[in-house]
Amino acid sequence: MYKTLGLLVLAGTMGGLTVGRAQTAQETPQSMLAAQIRMQGFACDKPLGAVRDRQRSRPDHAVWVLKCRNASYRVSRAPDMAAKVETLR
Repeated sequence: MYKTLGLLVLAGTMGGLTVGRAQTAQETPQSMLAAQIRMQGFACDKPLGAVRDRQRSRPDHAVWVLKCRNASYRVSRAPDMAAKVETLR
């Protein structure tokens, strides 16, 4: 089931989720993705890692597999839109 919550903007690019100078070193792709899906109503107790799915990704549409302690998610992100989140297990 997909949940969306209006427009959500995270700092970063779709390709690599770059970290700006004002952001702390703790902001990693997995922590940023975990924060985004939590805002959309999904549980991510502890983000363990995030890997970009290069086969499913396209320009301006990044797809990531986010592994949390309690579940894994496929997170599709497009500019200026809420993430599309699919529970994998």
